[in-house]
Amino acid sequence: MTPQDRAEKSAAAMWAKDNASQSLGIRLDRMAPGQADLSMTVTPDMLNGHGICHGGYIFTLADSAFAFACNSYNQLVVAMQNQITYLAPAQADDRLTARATEQARTGRSGIYDVTIAGQDGRTIALFRGLSRTIPGQHFPEETSE
Repeated sequence: MTPQDRAEKSAAAMWAKDNASQSLGIRLDRMAPGQADLSMTVTPDMLNGHGICHGGYIFTLADSAFAFACNSYNQLVVAMQNQITYLAPAQADDRLTARATEQARTGRSGIYDVTIAGQDGRTIALFRGLSRTIPGQHFPEETSE
């Protein structure tokens, strides 16, 4: 199995159970080892009292991209710590894309950066996630570890 095949199969197994992302209309647009692109359209139900996208929805999109990226090796991985910095507001009907990229993976720990951008290319937020591998796999596969 190629690393790309493993990433796609891991993503398919996770997506089948990811009710949270699916209920928000999030789409899984691209998978690769240590990387994931997810997108979401901001709906009127996602607006806060300022009339802009609630930060919790932006965080959820980023967290989902982080989850798919760090789970792309057919190992079960959970979040250990996350932080987000909001740089620009998102409006209703904005199409947001979260691009997660692995920065480091050593032993059971990983560091992933996620950039959330609007359809116009402007950066909405920057997210950093720290991951921790736990026992288990997304699908049966022999491992060399």
